Amino acid sequence: MTTFKTPLVAALLATTTALAAGAADLPLKELPGIADRDHWLPGEVNQDGALEALQAATGEAAIPYSGTQENPIQIALIYPSADVSDFWARNYLALTKRLDQLGIKYETREFASRQVEHSLQATYASQVDQDADLYDFVIFGPSELATQADNIDKLSANPDLTTFVWAFHTPLKYLKTQPAGWFDFSSAYGALKICDYMVERLGKDVTYAMNRGIPGITDNQRSGDFKDCVAEKGNWNVVYEHYGEYQREGGFEGTQLILQAYPEAKVIHNANTAMSMGSVEAQLSIGKEKEIFSTGWGGTGLELDAIRRGELDATPMRMGDDVGAATAEAIKAHLEGRQEELPLVFLGRITVAHDNMSIEEIDNLEKEAFRFSGVGALER
Repeated sequence: MTTFKTPLVAALLATTTALAAGAADLPLKELPGIADRDHWLPGEVNQDGALEALQAATGEAAIPYSGTQENPIQIALIYPSADVSDFWARNYLALTKRLDQLGIKYETREFASRQVEHSLQATYASQVDQDADLYDFVIFGPSELATQADNIDKLSANPDLTTFVWAFHTPLKYLKTQPAGWFDFSSAYGALKICDYMVERLGKDVTYAMNRGIPGITDNQRSGDFKDCVAEKGNWNVVYEHYGEYQREGGFEGTQLILQAYPEAKVIHNANTAMSMGSVEAQLSIGKEKEIFSTGWGGTGLELDAIRRGELDATPMRMGDDVGAATAEAIKAHLEGRQEELPLVFLGRITVAHDNMSIEEIDNLEKEAFRFSGVGALER
């Protein structure tokens, strides 16, 4: 398993490392609403030890690529990197810096969109599919999984491309051709982590509201699994659920409505960085930030800065650079002909960062999470 650089980080992440396989390691009864699911769980598709081996390779010092290259590999990236969240930019940096460490020559072309621009992503996917002779690898970060399923299937079936999916860990059963790998953090596991933390901290019978994302697998896990968990473990009552489409404006508008129409809600659960930043902005605009317990999602640089300022209270924090670094390791394995050793689904680590932590504790978590992309908010 990964060797952490400091005892503090090791201690903070001990439980998440033990459950590094995310939702795959949790009893099915703890994952609401999957009895008739249309996707596989990681533990159902990963061969024994493959996930742990890739996690270990990702966390340790790079072992250089053993082969030689006449030309750089060509990588296309189709993802919603134009959104507020720095997840995409950070993992792009982690990917490229890890490839540098591995001694792999590469060139990239980015096809950027916003999270809600489904048609634009479909256009990009068709373009890369048609120009497959120009690329060796394509990394797809879907705007929403079901919406882009046909495009994932199309790219995965192209024999000239090796396709990886970012930000989802739920291989769809109905795909005719599975991509070579799924790289993500378990939203279901993150929902249970933040649920347990909040019930322990805030107690039972809490009234709350939610800024949800876009209907689909990700929001079902981040918001739906959280909702089921706090109801079961804390008898919490949700009074309003606003679909903010993962946008800052959606978080702002949803929070304005909550503060005006549902003053009894003292907790607002946000399903991504953009909405949590919008939610904080709405609270600050009327001086309510100290009266509401607010969550983010992902532990991005923007969220951690908000926690330090006392504007955001807690977030399920991904060790963010794991996805990009693991993808670089997977590329090396493919180039070396070792792709059969890889898991179909890679999952990064998650812990909870919160406002009761010391600045030193938050700083050390941030250094580990962003060991390739760098700490602090990215210049975009």
